[in-house]
Amino acid sequence: MTKRSTRLRLAPGALPARAAAAPLALLFGLAFAAQAAAQTTVGPETRLPLPRFVSLKTDKVNLREGPSKDHATRFVYARSGLPVEVIAEFDNWRRVRDADGTDGWVWHSLLSGRRTAIVAPWYRGGEPLELRESERGDARIVARIEPGVVVGVRGCGGETCRVVVDGPGRTQINGVLPQDALFGVYPGERFE
Repeated sequence: MTKRSTRLRLAPGALPARAAAAPLALLFGLAFAAQAAAQTTVGPETRLPLPRFVSLKTDKVNLREGPSKDHATRFVYARSGLPVEVIAEFDNWRRVRDADGTDGWVWHSLLSGRRTAIVAPWYRGGEPLELRESERGDARIVARIEPGVVVGVRGCGGETCRVVVDGPGRTQINGVLPQDALFGVYPGERFE
């Protein structure tokens, strides 16, 4: 006795609901798994998350081609407080990427955990952003911040960040900027 396979014939483009949902569920499952894996990656030296944002501690930081002083200096940063993203670790060296996408290796003690951000570096020369008193869209504007300005980041709530910027005469101006306008924080990141 031979078994005959029965085939279900569907109209072109029609799939049973379960068959159509399976690839979609697989796709979402893989995306969530990748996101979870990215969030749990830790540096082998520090056991801190990778990637993560830090800032430059001094006014002179050499960005090297590799993780040793024997490697050539690719670039010299001349401003403390610039945010960079740590993307790898090797011994006492950290591979970092800046707002322009340039990456290289920096000695660990030249980096600080202090959070800073660059305001809209991708719009340099563009219109200033409004620094508002609070998260409300109609909140009072306390300053207009040019793209490329470095600000201190006090905390982020997922859509906006509380920042501080140096004002005239050694004053500091506090306010709120949209999170997606800052290099130095991740989209949706929350911290105090």
